[in-house]
Amino acid sequence: MIVTTTPQIEGRRITRYFGVVAGEAILGANLFKDMFAGIRDLVGGRSATYERELQRARDIAMKELQQRAQEMGANAVVGVDLDYEVLGQSNGMLMVSASGTAVFVEG
Repeated sequence: MIVTTTPQIEGRRITRYFGVVAGEAILGANLFKDMFAGIRDLVGGRSATYERELQRARDIAMKELQQRAQEMGANAVVGVDLDYEVLGQSNGMLMVSASGTAVFVEG
């Protein structure tokens, strides 16, 4: 499946629009990850733990987006947008949502 942030796919003609599709992932950060990330913040550098969790959430949201588009009969998703939010008490949850337009392309 072709997934792109652009409104069209170069060299391909969109022949059918199925509508908006979305995928979401909400992950909780546990106490130990928070504690080690806090230490990393104090001494500087990147938090590899949070970067891995962010990547995992993004992968889940994108996979869900593609599955929903495929269920509609689409073979591509255009205009994909990724949004990131923190949720919950003391911002303990990370939400990643991916949305776009499910389409069928020729070529």
